[in-house]
Amino acid sequence: MGFLDTIVALFSGTNDPEANKKKRIRQLARALAQNKYSRFYRIKNEELDAALAKFFYDVYRILSPAQVFLQNAAKSDQLKTICVDYFLDKDLKALNERLTAASIEERAKTGQVKELAGTVKKELSAFRAGFDNNRIAGIDACYTTIVSFLRFVGFDYFFLLKKFDANVNERNFNYRPVFQPVRGAELTEELKDFMELSASVEAEQDWKAPLAVLKLYKEGMDVVNPEQWGKAVRFLRDIGRSRILELIVQHISRDPLFQSVSIPPDERLADRFLDAKRAEVEGALNKIQNDKRGAQIEQLAKTIFGAADVERMEHYTAKNNEPLLKKDFEGFSKIAGINYLKAFLLDFFKKEMRELCDLLLIRGQWTSAALSQQMSNSFHEIMGLSEKILAFDAALGEKGEHGARLKQSLAKVDRDRGQGKYIRIILKTVNNEAQRMINTAAQNLITIGRNLKTLLDDYQKKPAELVMNWKELESVSENPVAARIAGDYKQIYYFVQLLQFYAGPVEEE
Repeated sequence: MGFLDTIVALFSGTNDPEANKKKRIRQLARALAQNKYSRFYRIKNEELDAALAKFFYDVYRILSPAQVFLQNAAKSDQLKTICVDYFLDKDLKALNERLTAASIEERAKTGQVKELAGTVKKELSAFRAGFDNNRIAGIDACYTTIVSFLRFVGFDYFFLLKKFDANVNERNFNYRPVFQPVRGAELTEELKDFMELSASVEAEQDWKAPLAVLKLYKEGMDVVNPEQWGKAVRFLRDIGRSRILELIVQHISRDPLFQSVSIPPDERLADRFLDAKRAEVEGALNKIQNDKRGAQIEQLAKTIFGAADVERMEHYTAKNNEPLLKKDFEGFSKIAGINYLKAFLLDFFKKEMRELCDLLLIRGQWTSAALSQQMSNSFHEIMGLSEKILAFDAALGEKGEHGARLKQSLAKVDRDRGQGKYIRIILKTVNNEAQRMINTAAQNLITIGRNLKTLLDDYQKKPAELVMNWKELESVSENPVAARIAGDYKQIYYFVQLLQFYAGPVEEE
């Protein structure tokens, strides 16, 4: 009750809430009777008239094709893409085509990946720069209107009309309906829903672009007759301004304070599209780089081991990783690198490289003790890794320190989420240990490789400057020394290249 009403009530002696409510209901009745759409409602019997049914029927007839054509449109990514494309100029459309995953992958076949990545990133920047404020506003407004339209189309007109004429058939407009008045209380909620949905389409907005986009989405077919829809929007707008439906609900529900509240959609399609485009481009580049990386790793593995699939670890394996990944843990993240390292030590280093180093370091007469010691230190550092890897792998067995704890915690983690903390600590510990061993191997193999290259050069010199007894070494070697050094250097060179794919920083614990 307003201030003036309160003053009047004090003087008239009618400051009674119930009496005031009845008074407002009478005022509602007068407002309904005087409304230009009063024919929609029978005040005395509180009935919705056939004239209101006729209004809904006319809207239903206009929207009926759209209900069929746009059944899944609200979830359609294609519709969103078409909406954005509608607002792009020729240059932006060309850039958009070049920035698809398929286009980027095709371009990668004839160019260097690094150069392509730089070009694509520049193209993406140019594409994003083309989305100025006006273009973004146009895209967002258009798609927001489309979403409002889709929601309005989705209203159940058929259910409502069946209340007025039980013989009405869905989307059969050959039948001439005979509408009868309906008790307003039966359709109060439907009227509220209709008001909420219609508020977004009756507002002042441009329908040219939304209808054009929907037509493109349906491959050249109008989802509604544009002229008929324009008339319907003007009619809806006039009905909304008259507040007739709101007054009817207020009167039926005896709630003079009821107001229809509509929260219109607010779509940010342009930003989402640009984010998706960036993700598509980055995903395509990452895939190309990963494919190239995978191909390089496979080729190097075949060169070093004779096969791409090499498995030497017993417990730190992909198979034992599966239970961890199923529980959404990081799992064993250094499997490939540590597996290749163990295979290299077993298959090559502990025999061939050990024999060559014994020959060069023990029998060789070096003029530089520092260089000899440098190679010796790196050799023993790598030899020590062999035992460390065995102990590392054994600790992950069922009876090992880490393996037993992981098994126990995994069995309890579904009941006790706190066990996840212990699992993550163990995983970080073992993954960091694996990473350290990979890094140590890479660093020391580089040192050994450099020394082998220096020794090979020294062997060719006349006279030699670093090792003074090459002839003696040659006499006790089963194979020519130079050939052995060259062959072992080549193996180390390839393996260092392979190991570089797995060398990296150690996470903080």
